[in-house]
Amino acid sequence: MPDFLDTEHTEVLRTAERLAEELAVLAGRVDESDIGSEVREASKSAGVFGMTQPMSVGGTEAGALALAVVRDTLASRNVGHLPGVFGPSPGVLADVGEPLRSQFLLPYLAGELRSGFGFTEPADAPRHTWARRDGDDLVVNGAKSYVTGGADADFINALVELEGTESAMVLIETDRTGVTLKQRFGTLDGSHHAAFTFTDVRIPATHVIGEAGRGLRRAMSQINATRMAIAADCIGQCRFAIDLVEQTLVERAARHSSTDEPARVGTDLQRVVLGDMRIAAYAARSALYRTARLLDAGENAVNEVMAAKSLATETLSRVCDDAVQLVGGTALVDGHPLADILRRVRALRLAEGPTEVLAANVARGRLDLGLGRL
Repeated sequence: MPDFLDTEHTEVLRTAERLAEELAVLAGRVDESDIGSEVREASKSAGVFGMTQPMSVGGTEAGALALAVVRDTLASRNVGHLPGVFGPSPGVLADVGEPLRSQFLLPYLAGELRSGFGFTEPADAPRHTWARRDGDDLVVNGAKSYVTGGADADFINALVELEGTESAMVLIETDRTGVTLKQRFGTLDGSHHAAFTFTDVRIPATHVIGEAGRGLRRAMSQINATRMAIAADCIGQCRFAIDLVEQTLVERAARHSSTDEPARVGTDLQRVVLGDMRIAAYAARSALYRTARLLDAGENAVNEVMAAKSLATETLSRVCDDAVQLVGGTALVDGHPLADILRRVRALRLAEGPTEVLAANVARGRLDLGLGRL
């Protein structure tokens, strides 16, 4: 359990524990792909569903620490990845004015529209996606890859180079002339993505999200929130994997015990590996909770967020790999929780910035910009 939680966050923890137990039972009796509506209703009843949504639409706008507590706790029971736990968050559309608020944000938060996030260009793209002004319109050209959920999206929030500014976030409906869905594809972790091209796509200038010239900063705010979500989920899954290993070793010892001489739990080597797993998980978890507190205090914690995400994903990868080694071949069978976690974490080590890129960014902040506290 996280140390030094105040009364408010202790209650959040208790709520998350109750929801985790309920979802674990639910996931144990039916296929995960068929329980989205039941998960959503359980989460709404617990008051968790609205934590990622603004108060203006009935959400609670939970802080970074509260979200970390909930995600960590749910993942420790291996239910944090279930569909429907959290409501759609506004992301880069937070605080937009009219007409975007009425036409897109509110229907999106109500579940009536679906969105994608266009940040990454294809590796062979000649330049970043760009837009030029033409009267009251913008004309967009370029391409985006790895648009998560993009194949089913009604609109894409895309980062573009806008003439006269450094960058801007713009909203592009996927049914506009010139928008082409080039590819839809799944990845190792079971998620789905899409690749788009934009050829002279004409959108109203009012589709600029926020202030032109601050698109990258707005995009990064969403990426940082996603990185924290990934980190918290990975930290919880570290606990799940470690608990599963300990349970396996205890059960093995019980099978070889007698009334006269109980069997020792684990060999010397297994105990060393298990101890290392707990030490690594402790360090990564400490980084996550410290970073969440910095964010809630209004600190500039960009480097800490990158560090927390890197530590969490790399630690889970190592912990889960060791867990498979200790549990044995059954952990590689399709449907085993450790096999599922291994697939997910391999993708998460790349998602929202590969580990080596985040490390380079931390160094750049210090060496080139004189920023950062790491």
